[in-house]
Amino acid sequence: MLTTSIAVFPLPDTVLFPGVFLPLHIFEMRYREMIRDCLAGDRLVGVSLLKPGWDRDLSGRPPIYGVGCVGLISHVEELSDGRYNLVLRGMEKYRVVDEEPPLRAYRRATVAYLSEQMTPAEREAVSRQKLRLERLLSGAAELRERAFPPNLSDEEVINALAQYLDLEPIEHQALLEQEGVARRGGALIELLEMKAMAASHVPDRGVRH
Repeated sequence: MLTTSIAVFPLPDTVLFPGVFLPLHIFEMRYREMIRDCLAGDRLVGVSLLKPGWDRDLSGRPPIYGVGCVGLISHVEELSDGRYNLVLRGMEKYRVVDEEPPLRAYRRATVAYLSEQMTPAEREAVSRQKLRLERLLSGAAELRERAFPPNLSDEEVINALAQYLDLEPIEHQALLEQEGVARRGGALIELLEMKAMAASHVPDRGVRH
């Protein structure tokens, strides 16, 4: 059972998706405290994307997007100087209901979880989307190895691509906020096709001799 009061790790350029792994290096003192507390408790960390302008309030509580993903600490290594290397496994999307009073150095929030259960029709759609994405990304060998291993379900492939593809942070966030995996897969295909079309229409600015 996921607890609805969770630690929140706000990041400027990283979005976590359900079922996907995220390696992290923890070095700031407030987040070392956060990891110690999480390891002593439920091992859950909410990952939320910071809104633009976060760098003007580095030491405070800059605004975050309302939808994030909670991760379970699946692997942790504490270094001799107190830093941590860890891996989160994305568990469930959430919406921030309320940020809790700043009683600790790090942020905590009360959240409501957003389940992404699929109907049989949605599973069929996601299966078709996976095949289409494989064709779209046929030239990206390294990405195919990360996102298309045979042990991943169609749903996990969609979420892995949404996390691993080289997109703008706000594009990752928009994919996370899609209502369900089938809509996420459709939005990802549209986004990649739009980028491919834009790239094909870039004028050749080379100098001819």
